[in-house]
Amino acid sequence: MKIHSNDFRVKPGKKVDLKEWPTIRTSYFKTKDEYQNILEAHVGRLSELQQLHYASGRYALLLIFQGMDAAGKDGAIRHVLSGVNPEGCEVFSFKQPSAEELKHDFIWRTTCRLPELGRIGIFNRSYYEEVLIARVHPEILLTQNLPKKSLGDASFWRDRYRSIVDLERHLHRNGTQIIKCFLHLSKKEQAKRFIERIDDPNKNWKFSQADVNEREYWPKYWEAYEECLGATTTRHAPWYAIPADDKENARLIVSQILIEAFEDLKMAYPKSSEKHLRELQSIRKALTK
Repeated sequence: MKIHSNDFRVKPGKKVDLKEWPTIRTSYFKTKDEYQNILEAHVGRLSELQQLHYASGRYALLLIFQGMDAAGKDGAIRHVLSGVNPEGCEVFSFKQPSAEELKHDFIWRTTCRLPELGRIGIFNRSYYEEVLIARVHPEILLTQNLPKKSLGDASFWRDRYRSIVDLERHLHRNGTQIIKCFLHLSKKEQAKRFIERIDDPNKNWKFSQADVNEREYWPKYWEAYEECLGATTTRHAPWYAIPADDKENARLIVSQILIEAFEDLKMAYPKSSEKHLRELQSIRKALTK
């Protein structure tokens, strides 16, 4: 069964209701071996495209992952990009802002980590935290040294969405292809994964009481994600709502989305000038002697 990335693309201009977006769907594979074969084929194709991407040097690719705790962000990054040359790819995880970062606007710390042309940048969480976790926990805003007037402004969140959309439009105009993946996890599946982390000593480090505490805010997070996805998905920087209850299926969907994004760029290897070709032939001739 073929994966169609448009099945998961959040269309601009429509109100988002996450109840209409499944957290699990029919599997694209029947056996573990079939899954491995499909994933390996995707990883191999991504490796080819990344090499072409690096050589052409005309575009940058920014891949953003957002989702609730245990949604599978780390696993998707590790498996999907396992074949990519590390020299052409960088991964950044954004946690609680530092004192230095709080002295700047809310997008500054991620802007410093944007990928160069020819490279892939991966954000495990991103500037979107500032319209997600900060919206669920507005007390966070009190630590950001914002003007008092803006905190009471009814348009505060709308202005932040606009700042994000303006940034992404600017990046797109200057050659950065942006892919945003919301890993859509059910509350039931999250509980299952939390229990696995508790039962497996090698995964205990991934879990804390704070993770459980955040589950109390699940309805508020859903509302924040619905508002965010609806306000910031655009033609040039789309959101993809990926069913994440099945980790393997989610990885295949993410890898297919990336392949299509690369292929849409219509990249080509740089062409050598006539002068350069003559130089190469001259060097080749000398090497064969």
